[in-house]
Amino acid sequence: MRILISNDDGVFAPGLGTLARALAATGEHEVYVVAPDRQRSATGHSVTLHKPLRVEAVELDGGIKAAWSTTGTPSDCVKLAVKQLLPQPPDVIISGINSGPNLGSDVLYSGTVAAAMEGAFSGFPSIAVSAQKNNQLAFDLAAEFIIDFLRVLPKAPMPNRGLFNVNVPACPIEQLKGVRVTELGKRQYKDIFERRHDPNGRDYYWLSGCAIEEGESELSDVWALANGYITISPVSFNMTDQNTLAKLNEMMTVNEFSHHVRSGK
Repeated sequence: MRILISNDDGVFAPGLGTLARALAATGEHEVYVVAPDRQRSATGHSVTLHKPLRVEAVELDGGIKAAWSTTGTPSDCVKLAVKQLLPQPPDVIISGINSGPNLGSDVLYSGTVAAAMEGAFSGFPSIAVSAQKNNQLAFDLAAEFIIDFLRVLPKAPMPNRGLFNVNVPACPIEQLKGVRVTELGKRQYKDIFERRHDPNGRDYYWLSGCAIEEGESELSDVWALANGYITISPVSFNMTDQNTLAKLNEMMTVNEFSHHVRSGK
């Protein structure tokens, strides 16, 4: 396969390097990297519109065909790779391995997931992969899983206009409970804005806090990862609530409110 790898942790992040080298070492894949030149976590699906995008070729070891860093966001990286940088379109796009999980509502903020979603927008099979903790044990396990997953990917049912979001626990392989196909959990946070002062005495705020782990379904990615499973969640970018859509259409058809709207009253 011809594989494009991107991320939101930066082109020299250890998770990306672990994945790219592991895939190249199999001899089964042609690996290219296009990633941000710095940390771009929690940028969501932002793109750069009002300033130039700079691109620079970088050297990555381990048999990687070519690599570039950009001044843009993860979404910019995938757009540039597909439209300008790669000699031919990729067979699959992988974003990661991210340092830290991307579970539940994290997918709305995550630059890691956004890069994979950009690939899905463009019609390519796409995977976002994140490790539970920033350590080499988790990165190695995630890379090994992705190598195996790519071998079955051609037969897997792809999400409709979407991606596979993979999260991997930080544990030795002998302690791994298994692999679960999961739904997205809630992944709510207790946000804390810490008030600070700069050297000139002006106030600023620093966002911190922690995830709320309670109340998650055993069908969710949050629960499964916390209990030692690799999680695979099919995620679609069509966020229309079909149930509410049908009920709202029914209300607009038969309800007096619909009459008032049509009559202009």
